[in-house]
Amino acid sequence: MRILHVIAHVDPRAGGPVEGLRLSAHALSGMGHETEVASLDDPQAAYLGHLPFAVQGCGPGFGRYGYTPALARWIAANGHRFDAAVVHGLWNHASIGGWQGLRRARLPYLAFVHGMMDPWFSRDNPAKHWAKQAFWLLCQGRVLRDAQAVLFTSEEEQRLARGAFWGYDYAERVIAYGTAGPSEDAEGERAAFRALVPKVDGRRFLLFLGRIHPKKGCDLLVHAFVGLAEQHPDVDLVMAGPDQTGMQAGLMALAQWAGISHRIHWTGMLSGPVKWGAFRSAEAFVLPSHQENFGIAVAEAMACATPVLITDKVNIWREVEASGGGIVRPDTLAGVTSLLSAWLALPEHSRWAMRDAARAGFERHFQADAAAREMAEALRFAAGQEPA
Repeated sequence: MRILHVIAHVDPRAGGPVEGLRLSAHALSGMGHETEVASLDDPQAAYLGHLPFAVQGCGPGFGRYGYTPALARWIAANGHRFDAAVVHGLWNHASIGGWQGLRRARLPYLAFVHGMMDPWFSRDNPAKHWAKQAFWLLCQGRVLRDAQAVLFTSEEEQRLARGAFWGYDYAERVIAYGTAGPSEDAEGERAAFRALVPKVDGRRFLLFLGRIHPKKGCDLLVHAFVGLAEQHPDVDLVMAGPDQTGMQAGLMALAQWAGISHRIHWTGMLSGPVKWGAFRSAEAFVLPSHQENFGIAVAEAMACATPVLITDKVNIWREVEASGGGIVRPDTLAGVTSLLSAWLALPEHSRWAMRDAARAGFERHFQADAAAREMAEALRFAAGQEPA
C-alpha cells in the first residue's frame, strides 16, 4: 500500500507522535508499504531532510492553529496516489485541512487522536474545553465522524475519550503502539551518556526523559526528590528534555534552596546513542505525568530492561503493572513520593528481577513490529481490502 500521513509537524522535538510515525514507517517499509507525509512544516526546515520518508511541507501556517490552504490543496491534488491515509492529532489545521483535502480526493482515512480527547485537559482548563466543544461541533467532530475508524493506543485511552465531546458519533479501534529497542552496543551507548553527564558516573540515579512541562509532573518529581534526598544521599536525579515553558528555572531554584542542586542534572534533549545510554545507565525511569496517552519513553526504558516508575495517568499503566516491570502510583505529590520511596526501599535482588520483567513486558506489549502490523491491518480495512 501507499500510505499518506497528515500531521502538524515532524520536528523530532515534537515528541511521541513523530517518533511513533518514524518507527512505524520504517517497520511498514519492511512489509512492502510506502509512507509519505503532508505536514504544516516550512518546506525549508532542515529536519525534513533527516527523516526516512518523503515529507511535503505545506506551511508554515498562520498562528498556533497553523492555518494554510496549501495543505488541503496538495492532498486533493495528490490523493489519487495513495490507498489510504492517517490523520494525526486534533485541534490544529493538520486535522481540519487534512480532512478537507481527503474529502475532495475521496481518499479513505483513519483518525489517530494521540490522547487529545483525554478528560484531564477539560479539568485542567474548563474554559478551553468549552471552546473545544464549540470547535468540535463546527468541524473537528466531523473529522472523526468521517474516518473509517478512530484509533486509540489502549483500552484506557478509548474509555477515557468516550463522552469527552458530544455531537458526532465515530467508529473506535484500539491498535498496538510501540517502539524499537536500543542497538547492541550497550557499552558504547553508556559511554556516550557518561561523556555528556560525567558527574553521575559511578552513582545511582533516577531518570526523567521528556519535555520539562507541567503536564509531565516535573514539579512533583523534583519536590518528591527534594523530600527524600537526605535519606538517600547516594542517589541522583537526571532531568533530560527540552524546557518548553520556562519551568526549569523555578525547579533549579528549589534544588538550590534545598542544597541538592549538585545532585539534579539537567541535560536538555537527548537523542541517539546518548538517549539509549541514559536509559541503560539509570536505575529506574520516572514519568510522573498528569496525562499521557502512551508514553513512548516508558516503552523505550523497558526495552533497555530499565524499570519504570509511573503514575496511573499514563494510559499504559495497566500493562506496565501486569508485566511486573514497574511501579504505579497516583499523580499527586504524595503519590510520586511513594513511587520513589517504594523503589528505593526494594532490596537489590528485587530491583534486578524488575529489570528482567521490564524487558519481558516490552517484548510482550510494545515492540514496534507488532504495532506496525496492527496499523497495516487497520489501513487495509480503511482501504476496503479486508474486514474489520
